[in-house]
Amino acid sequence: MLQAAPVAEPSLAPVLLETRALSFSAGGRSLLDGMDLSVRAGSRTVILGPNGAGKSLLLRLLHGLIAPNSGQVLWCGRPLRQACPQQAMVFQRPVLLRRSVLANVRFALKARGVRRAERAARAEEALHRARLTSLARSPARVLSGGEQQRLALALALVGRPRLLLLDEPTASLDPASTYAVEQMLAEAHGAGIATLMVTHDAGQARRVGDDLIFLQAGKVAEVGPLATLLDCPRSEALRAWTEGRLMFPNGRALPF
Repeated sequence: MLQAAPVAEPSLAPVLLETRALSFSAGGRSLLDGMDLSVRAGSRTVILGPNGAGKSLLLRLLHGLIAPNSGQVLWCGRPLRQACPQQAMVFQRPVLLRRSVLANVRFALKARGVRRAERAARAEEALHRARLTSLARSPARVLSGGEQQRLALALALVGRPRLLLLDEPTASLDPASTYAVEQMLAEAHGAGIATLMVTHDAGQARRVGDDLIFLQAGKVAEVGPLATLLDCPRSEALRAWTEGRLMFPNGRALPF
């Protein structure tokens, strides 16, 4: 069960995840360049930036799905590989097995090493959290888009991770489904789970985030309190983004 956890003062909470001079290139192009970032326990961080800024790539590096060309990703000060059981990731398109909703949950519990005696109760809890109890026996792949994403989020939370990574999980959902996903994220935050989420929606960013990482052309343009930076951008890159102007890799923005 996701139980409420005491939330430490943000500046006092321990650092879960950090990067040191993180860089990645492919095809002779630098896609991420010298990133120094940190994510604290229990925090809610949003990654914003224009298309091609490196947002999704950064998440994959932080989750260990790909390796950087240089620099480090550390989990509690140690190599990232030790974080595997303590992280979970939700993609824009849900990754589900060709099984029933319940079977997907049971598989996730087994993969997480949950004891057989606990799986039934934990599966029931996960389905209730995602409001999918009535669809437990339905094939997962015939669910609606919103139902599939709620299931994907439930599967990520079933292992009770310390950090949840989300790559535009509501990009193709209607307002009601988006609200349901955001409610699940609020419950996860209440249980002390840190979230790091990519979105293109400034309104959603304000609802689900406290801290902001803004990327531009593979570099960190701004980091700090989300509401403050969105209201009063310090960089031209973030100012252009909030005003809906195009920003070129050379740092110039199209005027109105």
